[in-house]
Amino acid sequence: MMDRSSNAGARTMLSGLFWRIGLIALLVAGVGLAYTWLQDDTDPPDQTIAVALADLAAGAPAKAPLDPKAGMVLEDIWKPATTPPGGVAWSLLESTEEVTRVNDDGFIMSKPAFPDEVRQLAGTRVKVAGWMMPLGAGADQTRFLLMAYPPGCPFHFHAAPTQFIEVIASTPFATDERNALIVSGVLELTGEDESGIFYKMTASRPG
Repeated sequence: MMDRSSNAGARTMLSGLFWRIGLIALLVAGVGLAYTWLQDDTDPPDQTIAVALADLAAGAPAKAPLDPKAGMVLEDIWKPATTPPGGVAWSLLESTEEVTRVNDDGFIMSKPAFPDEVRQLAGTRVKVAGWMMPLGAGADQTRFLLMAYPPGCPFHFHAAPTQFIEVIASTPFATDERNALIVSGVLELTGEDESGIFYKMTASRPG
């Protein structure tokens, strides 16, 4: 039978071992994260809009109470891009209702129910601010997604169909995934084909 001093020594050795394992795990995780960001900055993936929409299907930023029973509400840290002077607010675009159904293959399909205030913007040139999600590699983009909210992860962009716009540019935009930008373009209302894209801006240029 081990005496008390032996037990104490064993506990000390185990504690030291676990501490070292934890430190090594943190170092490995840190190196992996740094490598991920480096790769993201220097070698952007060549994404298609189909792949981008698959990422977007993850859903919108949560705004539900943290604990409804306790009455505690989690303050939403996600803020949409600030509306530019004379521009369209994301709160208006988000007011469109998403009507969903399940098709024969079990997939959830959706189409928009635009309010009158949004319908009045169809075919007009508008300004909207947001964050770029490139759809291709290169220093410039002529087709990309304009996101209402900043990305929370370099690999997943959580947005509902009312929280992004497909941008078709007549003037190329410099690729910039970190800073908000202003886009001026002709707004088209889409999505009746259940494509998952409710908004498109054509003939777009930096605002």
